[in-house]
Amino acid sequence: MMKEIIATSQAPAALGPYSQAVVAPAGKTIYLSGQIGLNPETGELVSEVFEDQVKQAFSNMKAVIEAAGGRFEHIVKLTLFLTDLKNFATVNQIMSDLIPAPYPARSCVQASALPKNAQFEVEAIIVV
Repeated sequence: MMKEIIATSQAPAALGPYSQAVVAPAGKTIYLSGQIGLNPETGELVSEVFEDQVKQAFSNMKAVIEAAGGRFEHIVKLTLFLTDLKNFATVNQIMSDLIPAPYPARSCVQASALPKNAQFEVEAIIVV
C-alpha cells in the first residue's frame, strides 16, 4: 500500500513525527480501538513509567494491526491521548523510533484521565 503524503507550506509544518495529511488508496480499512500500556497477560499497566506505557501501548497496537493483516507502515492516522502534554517530546521520540516514515497524520490531545489511570493511549486508522 502506497500512501500519498500531503505537505503544504500554506499550513503549519508538523510539530513531530507525523504528516499534515495522508491520502490512502482504496483497500481494507482497519479502525483500531484505543490501546493503553496494559500487559496482555495480566491486564495491568506494565509500569507507572510513562515511557514504558507508551512502548507497551504501541506493542499492543502492533499486535492488533498484525492480527488484521497490516503493519505499522499501513497506519494513515493516529490519535494520541496524554494525561500531561509535558510528555509530548518524549512520545514524539518513541514514536519516531517505532513508526517508519513517511509518517501518518496525527492528532495529540491532553486527557484529564484515561482507563486504569494510564498516562497514554493511542488509536489508529490503518489501510491495507
